[in-house]
Amino acid sequence: MSKISELQAGEPEAIPECPHCHKPMPLCICDSITPIESRIGLLILQHPQEQDRALGTARVAALHFKNAVVKIGLSWPSLAKALGRPIADPSRWAVLYLGSAKVADFETDRDLLAIDRKGEAEENQRAILKDIQGIVLLDGTWSQAKALWWRNAWMLKCQRVILGPAKPSLYGKLRREPRQDGLSTIEAAGMLLSNLEKRPEIAATLNDAFERMLAKYREAQSVMPELAPKPKPKRDYRRKKRA
Repeated sequence: MSKISELQAGEPEAIPECPHCHKPMPLCICDSITPIESRIGLLILQHPQEQDRALGTARVAALHFKNAVVKIGLSWPSLAKALGRPIADPSRWAVLYLGSAKVADFETDRDLLAIDRKGEAEENQRAILKDIQGIVLLDGTWSQAKALWWRNAWMLKCQRVILGPAKPSLYGKLRREPRQDGLSTIEAAGMLLSNLEKRPEIAATLNDAFERMLAKYREAQSVMPELAPKPKPKRDYRRKKRA
């Protein structure tokens, strides 16, 4: 039996993984990423059950910045522990808030808005946003991101911000967002840092990288069907009715 026949008859070989972005090698775009110097820090907290290696963007987003940190887990006792630093002031950091407030609900031309705990717009937007030293993004499904929010009480001390993107996520039909203003982690990071640093080229760079990643995904799907998203199991409504 030839080696090819043996491979076809046996278990399919695992797809090699990039050690940097942790994506299957056919989807890796690391060689086209040049780290950006940024004043604003970036902390991405990823839920441990977020396993979408093919379409996830957390590590790709972080690779664009020299002072970005990605942590996988459910809870950390403080912002400093999450960042791996001796000291960090959460009041000087912003967290992209998951609540129901939307920028479209406010009379503003801003696409980044600081809100208080009541979900109302802060009065001195310019001063508050200018004082921010870093941003926290929660990576995972909507329910996973909410779990991260509730398990990390120190986030209550962070400034809450919301985004109002002019266009829907570039994911399109590949991955549905739970809300119309929902973005991928890389799109949110680009929009936040671009706004806070007044550098539109940051968002453009990250969006270009996201488009390259999605193009590679679409190309790889035709020859690697294992990369296609798995269909969700159907619920047994008959069993539920009987119960």
